[in-house]
Amino acid sequence: MGSLLEIQQLSKRFGGLLAVNNVSFVVHAGEILSVIGPNGAGKSTLFKLISSFLRPSEGQVLFQGERISHLAPHLVARKGVVRTFQETTIFKTMTVRDNVIVAHHLRSKANLLDYVTGSSRAKQDLNEFADSADTILKLLNLYESRNELASNLPHGYLRALGIAIGLATGPAIILLDEPFAGMNHEETMRAVEMVRRVRDRGVTILLVEHDMHAVMKISDRIVVLNFGEQIAEGTPEQIRQNEKVIEAYLGVEDESIGM
Repeated sequence: MGSLLEIQQLSKRFGGLLAVNNVSFVVHAGEILSVIGPNGAGKSTLFKLISSFLRPSEGQVLFQGERISHLAPHLVARKGVVRTFQETTIFKTMTVRDNVIVAHHLRSKANLLDYVTGSSRAKQDLNEFADSADTILKLLNLYESRNELASNLPHGYLRALGIAIGLATGPAIILLDEPFAGMNHEETMRAVEMVRRVRDRGVTILLVEHDMHAVMKISDRIVVLNFGEQIAEGTPEQIRQNEKVIEAYLGVEDESIGM
């Protein structure tokens, strides 16, 4: 597997608070890499740095060898690094299918005037986006709900729709923010299989998650943060046995880190 995304000595300060401190790791093409850590470990800040919603105080992010940490978030997304936002990007008054069609806008060949005038280029875009949306919905087992209003979807389906919206942009790597949060065991296992199908479709996965059972089941590798610092990196088995990880989770039941 080749290097797709490189996090190089990344740090972020908020006044006197060092939220992320000198973090470095590589995401390989075709893998599922999870970032874990106790509350306040810096996981969310790291995600915002990678997707350019925050600028680093030090360090840089490289995508396919190109520095992207100075770019605006929409330009980073155009290059293929896309972050999901749970339910905040979903239009609740639109159907599931229309949500995914609209999310294809980053891939438009037509301009605004084309859409206003209904040009052949705009019509071609819309036909392609509709076909692509149906393919994505089938992949994520949402096709039967395609005509349902998003506001009527249960929690697990809303999470799947958030991922579908991310896939509509045509990402090379997708950053999933707690994709299993709020799910029971059965729902989580279905979501785990869904994320694997996304990876098998050729999309690399980087995720932040608190559900350690799901993390240990799904991950090829895991990066562990604590108080903004990277304390471990390795396979699920290596992480289970790492003394620094066990110490960071002291006061938490062993089962929470898959032990």
